Amino acid sequence: MEVIAIQKSTFDGLENELKELLEMTESATQKYSTIFKQEKWLDNQEVCLIMNITKRTLQTYKDKGLLSFSSLNRKNYYKLSDVQALLKVGQPYKANENGLTDE
Repeated sequence: MEVIAIQKSTFDGLENELKELLEMTESATQKYSTIFKQEKWLDNQEVCLIMNITKRTLQTYKDKGLLSFSSLNRKNYYKLSDVQALLKVGQPYKANENGLTDE
């Protein structure tokens, strides 16, 4: 284990910067909290599990505009209602046993 010694003033400055970063993060996420409370949002894995599709098939749905999504911090989220609507009309591109999509 490596031990690094720093001056107390440097440590206090670092601690203050981390507190400011935490406050900025909390204020940024507050903007989106109402959006996430209005409707259930799903990530890639949850959508794949619900629809029983591969990640590649999900990407095809996004590319073709069949399933809308929102990105937050480089992560995609999908409205549960949009996923349910796509399931209701049927899945136009279903992965086969090789993980490839049939078009």
